[in-house]
Amino acid sequence: MRSILATALGFMVVLAGTAVPGTATASQASDPRFDEARTVIDEVIREDGIASVAVSVYKDGDFLWEEGFGWADRERRIRATAHTPYSLASISKPITATAIMMLAERGELDIDRPAIEYLSSTGQLRAFQGRVEDATVRRVLSHTAGLPLHYQFFYENGGYDAPPSDVSIHRYGVVVHVPGERYSYSNIGYGILDRMVEVVSGQAFGDFVQREIFSPLGMHRSSLDIRPGLEEHSAARYGNQQQRVPFYSFDHPGASAFYASAHDLVRFGLVHLGTPLEDQRQILSDESRAAMQRLETPPDSPRGYGLGWIVTDDHGGYRQVAHSGGMPGVSTQLQLYPDEGLVLAVVTNGSPGRAGRVADAIAAGVLPDFELPESEEPSTEDPEEFSPPAELVGSWEGAVETYEGSVPFELQVREDGTVIVRLDDQLRTLLNDAEFEEDVLRGEFAGTIPTPDARRQPHTVLLEATLSGDNLRGSVTARSTTDPIHFALSSYIGLTRGGR
Repeated sequence: MRSILATALGFMVVLAGTAVPGTATASQASDPRFDEARTVIDEVIREDGIASVAVSVYKDGDFLWEEGFGWADRERRIRATAHTPYSLASISKPITATAIMMLAERGELDIDRPAIEYLSSTGQLRAFQGRVEDATVRRVLSHTAGLPLHYQFFYENGGYDAPPSDVSIHRYGVVVHVPGERYSYSNIGYGILDRMVEVVSGQAFGDFVQREIFSPLGMHRSSLDIRPGLEEHSAARYGNQQQRVPFYSFDHPGASAFYASAHDLVRFGLVHLGTPLEDQRQILSDESRAAMQRLETPPDSPRGYGLGWIVTDDHGGYRQVAHSGGMPGVSTQLQLYPDEGLVLAVVTNGSPGRAGRVADAIAAGVLPDFELPESEEPSTEDPEEFSPPAELVGSWEGAVETYEGSVPFELQVREDGTVIVRLDDQLRTLLNDAEFEEDVLRGEFAGTIPTPDARRQPHTVLLEATLSGDNLRGSVTARSTTDPIHFALSSYIGLTRGGR
């Protein structure tokens, strides 16, 4: 479908499984600071089977290193470069957040107003916990609006297309946690934000970003999906078994659908550092940039998040503002070190994700005394047996609230740690890998969420419910078991104690 041709000489090739650099300048290729990063890149290409890696590094007023390794497209023998557009996955989020902040600066929206004020009447949020008015734009940006886990991939050979944004927002824009109380990473939130840009600006989301962000920043190899003219240059995606992944789209483009080169990502990052290049226009005020890089998540959150950025006070000994991306055939990293004036980007077109390992190796080569994170070895210990607290033991009854209506749900927690669930009139089954931490019951069971979109693919069901008195409230998520994955579709669940 996408004809891809080689566009320049001097690119890097992979012959007999060996990476051979070719896009860096002579001085860059000999820079010893990046020796370890080159070793890591060689390992992920040769040992992990990642098709290609492209990097761009900027510090001290100069691009220190830009290079591509491997094949952007194996079948067509197109070599990777620092200017090859790659699928970004969740690095799309700071781009979408930038669009929202630009509209806020123009007075066209207020990020502390309810998100529902900037959506169409046919694509509205529903709240099962708290007030829908408390799901503000700011909270949607920071994943604290109470929205659940969500993703949907629509493959070009799948036989069905992504629904209109308003349809997905109506179905899955459900507030399942009290807004403001917790961090809950949610792609549907950024699907809500991209729709908000359209409603407020009167422009298609991709057109707005192209005109207002990519063009003034000189990001010429960037677009929503693959825009006309970039088909012959963009990287293909490859899955866990090194198979070519069919092209796919989303029902949450603002969360996942952007393409950009490593070079363009660094250009984007420099504007967020407040140090644009001479040919760039500063599109955000200092106040907006600072607001985006300020923590918005509660102190006990598993991740610190601002407005579109992951914010870490100590990454290897340095403050970092960043975002990662990962999905079928994609692993990406964009890292900013504001106090050091460093921006680096790593993009790959393979699974499993290894971009973070490459990015940390680059940072260690540039930043003095950077502490590389210890690699986590898989645990060989048997998991602890589930021992439920007394207040959780007993029978619970209620319903899953799908967009098509209520579905009865029963839960029984026994003193010995056995948890039995029954969804609708389906067979009773075990809740596997049950755990109860910080008043939240989690587990997974065999079952079917009876909505048309969930029935399209085989799936298991994830349960996550918070205990509050005689109530368990949270979400159930139909998560596909296919390779490549298709979806995680969440609905609200509310249960009350029925007896011991």
